[in-house]
Amino acid sequence: MFVSTSAGTQGETGADHQAVTALKQIKRIEASPPKAGPPCRFPAKSPSISRQQASLREIPFDLSAPIDVSLPGKLEAPETVLYLAYGSNLCAETFLGKRGIRPLSQINVVVPELVMTFDLAGLPYTEPCFANTAYRSLSPSTPSHPSASPFSEKTSLLPTASTSRPHWPKGLVGVVYEVTLADFAHIIATEGGGSSYQDVLVDCYTLPHETPSVPLHPRSTPFRAHTLFSPTTPPGDPPPKHGGRISRPDPEYAQPSARYLKLITDGADEHGLPGEYKTYLHALQPYTITTNAQRLGRYIFMGVWAPLVMAVFALGSLFQDEHGKSPGWLVRLTGVLFRAVWTSYDGVFKGVFGDGERTAVEGGGGEEKRKRKRRKLVKKVRFSAGREKGIDV
Repeated sequence: MFVSTSAGTQGETGADHQAVTALKQIKRIEASPPKAGPPCRFPAKSPSISRQQASLREIPFDLSAPIDVSLPGKLEAPETVLYLAYGSNLCAETFLGKRGIRPLSQINVVVPELVMTFDLAGLPYTEPCFANTAYRSLSPSTPSHPSASPFSEKTSLLPTASTSRPHWPKGLVGVVYEVTLADFAHIIATEGGGSSYQDVLVDCYTLPHETPSVPLHPRSTPFRAHTLFSPTTPPGDPPPKHGGRISRPDPEYAQPSARYLKLITDGADEHGLPGEYKTYLHALQPYTITTNAQRLGRYIFMGVWAPLVMAVFALGSLFQDEHGKSPGWLVRLTGVLFRAVWTSYDGVFKGVFGDGERTAVEGGGGEEKRKRKRRKLVKKVRFSAGREKGIDV
């Protein structure tokens, strides 16, 4: 069986494909869970030792061209794929329910070379960002208390007015699912056809179920798993003038929504991830609207853009192929829409109505300036309306 994952026709950019991916994330979060059928559960068994050893001989999928998923990386045992999940795919509601994936086995892991980030742009005021991964600096450090965990049961879980999110100093914690080739193809398709991602193979180290802490330098025998990675630019390349994925000025700035974070924390609980890591996840502050101006801004913003986003959803369902890939013209249209959404936010909505990416700190500056901008905007609207009606304003 072949899965079409090519970048498409000329004219499509990485940002266009990222827009498709982001909108599919939003659609999946908004979707209602399946109504019928018995409750789905994750498998209790782990991938066999022989399957883990076979993973060391694999190579990544090339997602820039059609691939035969019956031969993933020329495996000697090609029937299954070991897939690393770390974001909303940890949660049964998303992975088993909305996506319909049926893992054959699973195992908790830490990946020292990666760290989870929230730098994939979503929609301001509703779903500001989504989880991604980045390569982690592995330079040695000498903490003053190396045995002390930065996230213990005594760590405060209350949001603070800090301008930076809590720092996780260790490797990426996640779950490796063993899935069929058909399910792996479906995962790629539901992430936007794979065009905004690279498939990478990473070294994974097993973590015991419900272990209290995560080792900084794991010593167990590693195996390898596939994961989807969306870099800002290829390693060593300068930022592209055109194309590339949509990047915000500060990739550490945006906060995920409360419901997106809940999918991750629920998944961490369901899989019995380390207590130290779950404490860190609960310390992450979600994006929260705190002012009436932001509420008004969200209402107007969604009033303007939601109908167009829903239209793109409908077109995607109508024109996507059997593998979930949208035609080139729709990918480009989605990219244009996505860039227009963020241009309107940066150019108008943020300055007039307030922050749509990060919780506003109480007493923070800028509110008077935004009030003046809102008054000017109202005057312009009234002036334009008056001129159209021939009224002296």
